[in-house]
Amino acid sequence: MTIQSRLSKLGILAGPGRSAAIRRLVLQAPAPVVARMFGYDGDTATRLATAAGSPWSRYAPGDHEQ
Repeated sequence: MTIQSRLSKLGILAGPGRSAAIRRLVLQAPAPVVARMFGYDGDTATRLATAAGSPWSRYAPGDHEQ
């Protein structure tokens, strides 16, 4: 049983807290980087970054060493 399912059985919703934490992180780092670190979908992290007013909106993910 995952920790999220155990918390859910106790009536504690982990989702809102997790989203709030991700919104804080995307203010400090690009959304694709945060998404990759935590196994989130890039679109989800980008949506949370937009909602948080992320300064990384022009970040172009990918390999920049050429």
